[in-house]
Amino acid sequence: MFTAEDIAALKLALATGVSEVRYADGRQVKYRSLDEIRQVILMAQADIAPSTESRSFVAEF
Repeated sequence: MFTAEDIAALKLALATGVSEVRYADGRQVKYRSLDEIRQVILMAQADIAPSTESRSFVAEF
């Protein structure tokens, strides 16, 4: 599960061209490429995004 802070760390690494990311919880991950970081950012954003699936409820009496 990702946090907003994780995404910020990933975006900073991408912006500076660094492939190693240190997360707020102390984890340090070395990614193989900047493209891999882009993919992880997309995955993290999808992970923390609220569900856009609408739900309908019908009351039955």
